[in-house]
Amino acid sequence: MRTTRTALPQAAFAVALLVSAVVLFLPSSGVPTAPPGTDKAVHLLVFATLAGTGRWAGRPPVPLGSALLAYAAVSELVQGLTPIGRSMSAADVVADVVGIVVGLLAWEALTRRAR
Repeated sequence: MRTTRTALPQAAFAVALLVSAVVLFLPSSGVPTAPPGTDKAVHLLVFATLAGTGRWAGRPPVPLGSALLAYAAVSELVQGLTPIGRSMSAADVVADVVGIVVGLLAWEALTRRAR
């Protein structure tokens, strides 16, 4: 039986995954226009949130980071190779990787401070 103590982090991670799927796989017609570079900041924030909530949910850092790296690569392939009208971008993958590292390091810093 899950307690509220473990259910909240699991739910937060699930919501972060759901939001990331919407953000990453929304057809181009639904993507709002924004100043240049905004999409890189969004990628960074999405993956930092995934990494942070994943750690909060108890996922070990190496498997989590590896899974998120795979998700980043696959999301770019899906964007570029499907008819959703999005494009592949190596810069987006770099922003994703930076977000993963930021999220993992932020979690470590927060938990170290709490101890």
